Amino acid sequence: MHPFRKAVEERDSAAIEALLADNVVFTSPVAFKPYPGKPLTAAILRGVLRVFEDFRYIREIADPGGRDHAFVFEATVAGKRLTGCDFLHFDADGKIDDFMVMVRPLSAATALAEAMGAQFERIQSEAIAASTDAR
Repeated sequence: MHPFRKAVEERDSAAIEALLADNVVFTSPVAFKPYPGKPLTAAILRGVLRVFEDFRYIREIADPGGRDHAFVFEATVAGKRLTGCDFLHFDADGKIDDFMVMVRPLSAATALAEAMGAQFERIQSEAIAASTDAR
């Protein structure tokens, strides 16, 4: 099993964070602009772990070189079933440097946007604290 998939399925936020490159860029399915940097991306992913229920990966697709992966998942957010995909690119050191998520249907994406919006103050606080600790 891929280390990222294992970390997510075990809900191991420390293991997930360890797989992120310092310069990772996270592209949300519900926000216009990407979020740069490991502290913010890790905080967002911890928020996702809090709002997703019944999360499970159902398919994993990888390029032959192993640098690009797509992990198709299903979950529930606020009673709405969703299907989504984590598109990951790994740098030369095996760290995730590009992380894009897409979800469907629109009703579930809206529920996800609302749930993550409710988490955003906490996410920002966690990211700021992690950035300060890293200095």
